Amino acid sequence: IDCGVCSITCKKREGINNICEGKACVNCGQCIQLCPTGALVPKSDIYKLKQAISQNKVCIAYTSPSVRVAIGEEFGLPPGTFTEGKMVALLKKLGVDYVLDTNFSADLTICEEASELIDRIQNGGVLPQFTSCCPSWVKYVETYMPDKIPNLSSAKSPIGMQGPTIKTYFASRMGLDPEKIINVALTPCTAKKMEIRRSEMNSAGKYLGKPDMRDMDHVITTRELALWAKEEGVDFNSLSDMPFDSPLGEASGAGVIFGNTGGVMEAALRTATYLLTGKNPENVELKEVRGYE
Repeated sequence: IDCGVCSITCKKREGINNICEGKACVNCGQCIQLCPTGALVPKSDIYKLKQAISQNKVCIAYTSPSVRVAIGEEFGLPPGTFTEGKMVALLKKLGVDYVLDTNFSADLTICEEASELIDRIQNGGVLPQFTSCCPSWVKYVETYMPDKIPNLSSAKSPIGMQGPTIKTYFASRMGLDPEKIINVALTPCTAKKMEIRRSEMNSAGKYLGKPDMRDMDHVITTRELALWAKEEGVDFNSLSDMPFDSPLGEASGAGVIFGNTGGVMEAALRTATYLLTGKNPENVELKEVRGYE
């Protein structure tokens, strides 16, 4: 219909000169979210995932924290309803073998980012340090602000760490063949579909001497999971709660606040405080780094 909402969103809401003007898209997905006709849609990996399950691959899914309070809305529950147990049960019912928590690798990310920040402050390094958790933000810096690349943390995002950890440590611990594992990240964000295809996301393959192996194989969003459940006729609200699988289903509370604006920075500063003093900060809400200001 030539409404231009996507272009306007890209320019005025996201603050970039969009791909229509010859600049690079950063895969943030806001054009998809705001398209009034559904002409723009994310590429779905559901059917590839179904095929892998039917071929007796070992399917391992790991879920971002915000999904467990968003998936319920797709099934008529009030916004913000905490449905972690039902989400795990849904994935198991759909054929996933292990369901892990991305909060585990969010803890890894925070340990790395906080340690890196301390090193930069104590030993000299580029400041301020920017988080590297969001692939759209990283691509934005690479494309539009290349002089700020040194400010980015060198740490991978949580799913960037979880993928290779599963195909190395978890596979070894559970007696699984890494080449038979299909890693699926369940995220609220279409940008992760781009992230897993970055050339450097093959750490497990390098470690195992299998250069063609990818760390993460598929990404599905909250909406795609809901669509999959509805296609299979699963009654989400009647599912009994199930726990995450151990040990990569356990985590502290640091990763839970990643979905808040400034949450990653707050978690990093809490951890840096602990690493420097040996004590948790008394004021656990560092409100100065929250929000858009």
